[in-house]
Amino acid sequence: MHVERRFQSEDGLSLFFRDFNAAGGKKTPALCLPGLTRNSRDFIDLAERLSAQRRVLCPDFRGRGFSDYDPDYSNYKPPTYVGDVLRLLELEKIGKVVLIGTSLGGLMSMAIAALKPDLPLGIIINDIGPEVAPEGLARILDYVGAQPPVASWAEAVGQARETYGPWLPGLSDHEWLDMAKRGYRQDKTGAIRLDFDQKIGDAAREAGATPIDPWELFAALKPLPTLVLRGALSDLLSEEIFDRMAVAKPDLVRVTVPDRGHAPLLNEPVALAAIDAFLESLPG
Repeated sequence: MHVERRFQSEDGLSLFFRDFNAAGGKKTPALCLPGLTRNSRDFIDLAERLSAQRRVLCPDFRGRGFSDYDPDYSNYKPPTYVGDVLRLLELEKIGKVVLIGTSLGGLMSMAIAALKPDLPLGIIINDIGPEVAPEGLARILDYVGAQPPVASWAEAVGQARETYGPWLPGLSDHEWLDMAKRGYRQDKTGAIRLDFDQKIGDAAREAGATPIDPWELFAALKPLPTLVLRGALSDLLSEEIFDRMAVAKPDLVRVTVPDRGHAPLLNEPVALAAIDAFLESLPG
């Protein structure tokens, strides 16, 4: 069970988050950070599992889910998102946290570790590295914010299959409907739409080179226990990049999730076993 809550960003947006086991637990709280166009619904099952022992916070970034859209789409960038989630942790008086990040959320976890090295107890990164394979990036930039509207849940499921099908083989019809309902939402008019501001795509395509080398951000993880999950079919986190990460951080815990591309859903037995073992290894 969880409660749905809101907080205000420093620039005045009302941002949404799900709070699992708000009363806390014996273990260090966890913060779950979703991918570029995704939202907190992706983490509901995992958060419920983890909340038996710890508090778990799952925010919708600005422009996603139940959070406000930003009137200035140039704010849709990682430094802004990092500032928002750090504010959330400050407001909730959380001084130590386990970071769990998928894709964009994984990059944000690296940035948080660089900015606030005493904040993370450990980090779990889902299918992203300090370098992105160009073919995977091109694929994502091609569709983000450019998908046509749908007229029914059946069309939403079909669009989700078209977008993610090659990377999530073997999902049942029920699982595809669940996938669609995590990425689409029926609005107040009854229309079914993708649950993010389409201008996020414009911001992503207009983004220039990052001012900080992501490998420098990854270096901030050297003193931190870190687990990286890679989908065996991933076109974003290549095997070559995955191997280079292990060279840069020899104690990196690496697990490959079979029959998954970008990104594992974190409900796979291999992923769950890896997450459970990693969390159990942490000191708090």
